[in-house]
Amino acid sequence: MNFEKLRVWKRSARLSAELYKAMRDLRDFGFKDQITRSGLSIPSNIAEGMTRYTTRDKRHFLIIARGSCSELRTQIYIGMDIDYIDAQQGRRWLQETRDISSMLHGLITSLDNEDSANG
Repeated sequence: MNFEKLRVWKRSARLSAELYKAMRDLRDFGFKDQITRSGLSIPSNIAEGMTRYTTRDKRHFLIIARGSCSELRTQIYIGMDIDYIDAQQGRRWLQETRDISSMLHGLITSLDNEDSANG
């Protein structure tokens, strides 16, 4: 499956780009690095996973992407609490991470079902 056609990859790549743009001028380089890395990790791991040959490998990278999504959600909450992230923007990003996580769960489940049907 071509990862570039996956809605979850497109949405996570867009979110990552938004994070980079929003954090561009932030002087707290530790926070900026951490939040942009976790955001970038989501589409990167989807891409890497979907180009793997075995279901086990695909699943592994999708689980990492889902973990990065949870990490990002935590950082968004903290960013909102310390006034690095506008509350309205933060709520939108939080919902996007929830949606992406749910989509990843569905993709993982479909791989599991596909694997058990073939096995």
